Amino acid sequence: MRLETLSIHAGNIITDTNRPAVQPITTATTFEHGNGAHMYTRASNPNRTALETLLAKLEHAEDAAAFSSGNAAALAVFQALEPGSHIIAPDDMYHGIRKQLEEMLRGILEVDFVDMSDLQAVGDAFKSNTRLVWVETPSNPLLKISDIRAVAKLAKEKGAWLACDNTFASPVFQNPILLGADIVMHSSTKYLGGHSDILGGALMTRSKNAFWERIRFVQHVGGAVPSPFDTYLLVRSIKTLAYRMKGHAENAGIISEFLSQHASVERVFYPGLKSHPNHAIAASQMSGFGGMLSFLVKGDAADADAVISKLHYFTNATSLGGVESLVERRAAVEGPNTKTPQNLIRVSVGLEHLDDLLEDLAEALQK
Repeated sequence: MRLETLSIHAGNIITDTNRPAVQPITTATTFEHGNGAHMYTRASNPNRTALETLLAKLEHAEDAAAFSSGNAAALAVFQALEPGSHIIAPDDMYHGIRKQLEEMLRGILEVDFVDMSDLQAVGDAFKSNTRLVWVETPSNPLLKISDIRAVAKLAKEKGAWLACDNTFASPVFQNPILLGADIVMHSSTKYLGGHSDILGGALMTRSKNAFWERIRFVQHVGGAVPSPFDTYLLVRSIKTLAYRMKGHAENAGIISEFLSQHASVERVFYPGLKSHPNHAIAASQMSGFGGMLSFLVKGDAADADAVISKLHYFTNATSLGGVESLVERRAAVEGPNTKTPQNLIRVSVGLEHLDDLLEDLAEALQK
């Protein structure tokens, strides 16, 4: 099946004797012993099984594990490592996962943050106890691009796992496992959910090895799993994922070109622009450049806030990947230790009519 067909059909596991076209929600927390499939819903549930089956197929993986949030999914990978393990992580990455590494796991795991778009820097960061390389491409919020194939080769040579946060790209535009990654991570709150009404996370694996079994153990015993209703909603939302992503990317590409030529904009970060320093790498590993972009307003934080305050169709809110357009001054959200420029506005480009979005931005950027 092609992606569009997979998205619609691979998540339907129908056992109801009435043969509904859509899998019903199974809210039971416990199941009769000996049924052969499920015992307790923290361990497995029919709706979660359907979602995990679908996600594995979308990412060309052998297996998938769904979690209650993207943060819970990432933490499960880190918790599956032996204490004292060293991680190489991006210098530009989602701040919630960075906080896990810097604060929650301080003294348990070692971590070095490097520019993942610089292969020399990545290679120099390996230590004898490096067990995991974490890439996020495109990155949040600077849209940096990591060469997944090249980093995977380095990790394999050093005996480390490669995990890739694929949230910004989605399975529609990038499949890290096909490029050499061992683990793929998604915040399914974002594009997989697509409507800003589901919290979730997911991991997909190249193979069911010992490391993956440890991650599954963390999922089961840690218990950070999604509800049957949330997994049902995710399966429903993924049915339109391919077509939503095409609209997000089309709008974002045109908006990035508009912003790059605007007198009030200092710089635009979008891998689809030929001016992006890693545009060629992005084009080699992505079939589309996604719906996320960032730009620097000429001026300071106050100037960026002024632009945001004048927007009508871009909601000033955290998160991304919904059908509605969102903006935020990212440094204000990340807090006092942020390395994000104070005048940077991150944009999640939605599915509104393109002309409305362009007119809205033009008015907001007027001096």
